[in-house]
Amino acid sequence: MASRTRRPGAAPGAPDGSRRRRLPMRLLLPVLVLVALMAMLMLRGYVHSEILADHRIRSEASTDKVPEKILDGGPVIDTRSGRATSLKMPDRRLVLTFDDGPDPTWTPKVLDVLKKHHAHAVFFVTGTMASRYPDLVKRIVSEGHEVGLHTFNHPDLSFQSQKRIDWELSQNQLALAGAAGIRTSLFRPPYSSFADAMDDKSWPVTQYIGTRGYITVVNNTDSEDWQKPGVRQIIRNATPKNGKGAIVLMHDSGGDRHQTVQALDLFLPDMQDKGYKFDNLTEALDAPTAHTAVTGPELWKGKAWIFLVQASEHITDVLVVGLSIIGSLVIGRFVLMLLLSGIHARRVRRKDFRWGEPVTQPVSVLVPAYNEAKCIESTVRSLMASEHPIEVLVIDDGSSDGTARIVEAMGLPNVRVVRQLNAGKPAALNRGLANARHDIIVMMDGDTVFEPSTVRELVQPFGDPRVGAVAGNAKVGNRDSLIGAWQHIEYVMGFNLDRRMYDVLRCMPTIPGAVGAFRRSALERVGGMSDDTLAEDTDITMAMHRDGWRVVYAEKARAWTEAPESVQQLWSQRYRWSYGTMQAIWKHRKALVERGPSGRFGRVGLPLVSLFMVVAPLLAPLIDVFLLYGVVFGPTEKTIVAWLGVLMIQLVCAAYAFRLDRERMTHLISLPLQQILYRQLMYVVLLQSWITALTGGRLRWQKLRRTGVVEAPGGPVARQRTRSESDERRPVA
Repeated sequence: MASRTRRPGAAPGAPDGSRRRRLPMRLLLPVLVLVALMAMLMLRGYVHSEILADHRIRSEASTDKVPEKILDGGPVIDTRSGRATSLKMPDRRLVLTFDDGPDPTWTPKVLDVLKKHHAHAVFFVTGTMASRYPDLVKRIVSEGHEVGLHTFNHPDLSFQSQKRIDWELSQNQLALAGAAGIRTSLFRPPYSSFADAMDDKSWPVTQYIGTRGYITVVNNTDSEDWQKPGVRQIIRNATPKNGKGAIVLMHDSGGDRHQTVQALDLFLPDMQDKGYKFDNLTEALDAPTAHTAVTGPELWKGKAWIFLVQASEHITDVLVVGLSIIGSLVIGRFVLMLLLSGIHARRVRRKDFRWGEPVTQPVSVLVPAYNEAKCIESTVRSLMASEHPIEVLVIDDGSSDGTARIVEAMGLPNVRVVRQLNAGKPAALNRGLANARHDIIVMMDGDTVFEPSTVRELVQPFGDPRVGAVAGNAKVGNRDSLIGAWQHIEYVMGFNLDRRMYDVLRCMPTIPGAVGAFRRSALERVGGMSDDTLAEDTDITMAMHRDGWRVVYAEKARAWTEAPESVQQLWSQRYRWSYGTMQAIWKHRKALVERGPSGRFGRVGLPLVSLFMVVAPLLAPLIDVFLLYGVVFGPTEKTIVAWLGVLMIQLVCAAYAFRLDRERMTHLISLPLQQILYRQLMYVVLLQSWITALTGGRLRWQKLRRTGVVEAPGGPVARQRTRSESDERRPVA
């Protein structure tokens, strides 16, 4: 049943003989995946101005420190030489400028209109938009337009330090280099206006921008298209007076710009007929181009930046789709569980409900045991209190702790011990089956105790000749610790409520090893217990379905099992369960294309099991990833409300499950913490199982440490644990 592993020695190369501590791959890979996902989310948040964005706008200040020649000058301000100069546009020369883009909807429309009328313009792009839509930047440049910087995140630079200004400029240039392979010397500050609006707060920024090699370009004609005043009003606002030249401010992003596009299509030919030319800024000033080609490492840095941004966009889109899918699956599963479990409960709790003729014949109870010395006595004594006639076969699977001797020393009637060399749980069960005397076989684990009525309730469904196997109601007996309480919630809500649903759908995936019953003829028809997988209980259940047998759930057949009491023990158990389930799904995959009962299970049961037990739990952490992101970077309130909504649905579902099982609601106090911590552990376990499966690894049975503390309610009083036994109960650290 279990494999004993050799304790590893000192790591090679350790001079003192000590072992070097290495982070296990089962932890390292999931951590790396989560870090990578968070990094992608952070990058996306950065280029969407959700992180590090500053949306403050400073009010007007005095103009005492601004030179008069700047206030009275033109819209082009050059402070690169340390002296402030300004330039105006020549008469009948118009420079159209478009801010805040490129936008995937409106920039192409603007470019189409400009191309239609053979006009050029200057696009002041933000780094965020250029990073997200690099192809549009490339098109702007290739069609002969100029590009200028408009910062990366569009902050009011009068609030920012010189270091932040340098960062905004360099990141904006990095995006341009990656998108179009150029640098530019043109710059327009966010929230800028006419030259005479320069004040004592914005002027120092303009001076500093000049020292970094940039020409500041404001405007002297504002279309005010951002207010959407109507096409005609936009044209009137954009038209200079008396044939003067001008730099015209428009926008190709930041909202609905259909009025801008319509106005542009009328404005261009009308002004061209009046003798105006629409040029780039440098063309209008007869100056060298503002663009400089980027080569070498700077170009590759830019391309790498664009690649990462695009990757973050695509990955985040996939995550959002995944989140939508998992949200729909979670809610759909909860609704389905509530609906079908209610149907199941009402059906089996009717006063006139009968499976068939009462089952009264004796049954054989098989107890496979490997090193269960601490539990086996309680297990066997609980069976002796059974209200149904039974024989008990304890199959000792090569125990080294005297398990068999303990049972033999009890000297109980109808209890036999069958010894074998260690060959695993499936072999032990098959050995017990070969020695059993009766036609109904009950199977239980060596760490489980039954209530007096358990066997009787478990075998009654065999009154229906179509029933080949019955799943009992496994419960956590040691629920007094936090990790035990979490597993208690999982057993009641996740396992038993699931079994009610699967019973109604006639595709129950697993008969728990702790409490299950089989018709001997059904077992023999499918070849008995198989060791092809590590989840022999799931394997045999799927085989039963494929052979045409009904598998049902007996809610009153309660068994109390000892759940793992440490994270390491829980990890080992769930790793084996999840990996074994994957093996069983793969083993029975041909059922998808077969006919008859096998095909029905393959096309109904296998997809549901794969979806709810393998795929959905793997995607579930997306909820927590987006929760963390939303709480830190916003929208915080909406994120918390959404998460509380999901938690409330889970709480309702859990409360209903507890009500059906007649459990106390007090344990649900730990449900929120379970959703935050316990689910992450299960996610990592499942991810590790996927890795093992995809890499062709082989997982072995691992024996869980038992304490023997579980007793059935109303059963024998638990013996007092010794200090050494108490020490072995490791609580969650």
